[in-house]
Amino acid sequence: MVKKHDPFEALRYKDFRFFLIGKLLLTIALQMQALVASWMIYDQTKDPFALGLIGLTEAIPALSLALPGGFLADRYNRKRLMLIAVFLMLIASIGLAYYSFLDTISIGTWPAYVVIFFIGLARGFFNPAQSAFWAQLLPSEKYINASVWNSSLWQVGAVTGPAIGGLCYAWFGAGWTSTLVCILMVVVFISYIFIKNKAMPEVDKTESIAHSLRTGIRFFFKQQILLSAVSLDLFAVLFGGAVALLPVFADQILHVGPQGLGFLRSAPAIGAVIMAAYMAFHPPAKGAGKKMLWCVAGFGLCMIAFALSTSFIFSIIILICSGMLDNVSVVIRSTILQSYTPNEMRGRVSAVNSIFVGSSNEIGAFESGLAAKFLGLVNSVVLGGCATLGVVLVTWKAAPELKNLDL
Repeated sequence: MVKKHDPFEALRYKDFRFFLIGKLLLTIALQMQALVASWMIYDQTKDPFALGLIGLTEAIPALSLALPGGFLADRYNRKRLMLIAVFLMLIASIGLAYYSFLDTISIGTWPAYVVIFFIGLARGFFNPAQSAFWAQLLPSEKYINASVWNSSLWQVGAVTGPAIGGLCYAWFGAGWTSTLVCILMVVVFISYIFIKNKAMPEVDKTESIAHSLRTGIRFFFKQQILLSAVSLDLFAVLFGGAVALLPVFADQILHVGPQGLGFLRSAPAIGAVIMAAYMAFHPPAKGAGKKMLWCVAGFGLCMIAFALSTSFIFSIIILICSGMLDNVSVVIRSTILQSYTPNEMRGRVSAVNSIFVGSSNEIGAFESGLAAKFLGLVNSVVLGGCATLGVVLVTWKAAPELKNLDL
């Protein structure tokens, strides 16, 4: 008799539930904060390159500290590292809230960039710790379902965060919206406190930092499935992502203002939540590699269609579709990362993964702003979507283990 699939099996673990609550609220807070910062900067500069600099400002500290953060996540209490990182994010958010209440035009945009830089610093330690920590909260046979819920709650936060942020910005202003961000981060801190401490894996503490990091990096690059899955995501989002340019599309192409920007930023996450609900009942286990490749190709096509759209409704629909396709890739990649990595190396391997993901998001934002400045807004996104299709084709030919993967 075949055992019936339980779509809620991962949620039956209390510590994992607290982890997801914190993840959801932190995502909402950071998405709201990103919207406030990006709109304040764009409102003052009217320059798409200034939006690209937001991504670079956050990426530099986040990527620089990812490997040291991964080393710490394999040596020290992962829950404690998460709490320290959230506390640093809270301090930075208080700084942004204070700046938001001032005369920002006379001060300039530099305080917003400083806050974004410190958020990046905190993320450099937070990302490897949380990625390594959640796998300790439930058995390995629950990883696919846990990855679906982990991604789903992040996407729910990505849906509600920009929408709430855009509406609050329009109704109450940047200052009170930033204050709400601070309150949410306090609740995140409390939710992580309720998670029980987990025993750290046995490691050789006499091993030097440099040797430990080299061991984690070598392991990552020797695993073709890990390397190809993460590389596919890196280049697809690096070339095909258009999130950093959404304020420009909202202002110059679609003419919908900050309220419309909130819905544009939420649209991919709406699609991801829809897909996550489907995957909770129908996990993408069989033919996972081919599904991942086809979905990334579909994501590239969506970016091309979005760039050419002049309709707000059609743009929303396209972004929803892009989120549905992207979430399949996210869940499969997350499951591969946890399933193919030993517990004692999860921090370092997660750090390498966060460098790839951080590169695709923040460096991709910088690339988008730079390309838009020199190629034009629409042309830059169309060419990025075409480059994504090229990346899929190369991966299909060069990574047979990923193409033939079943989870």
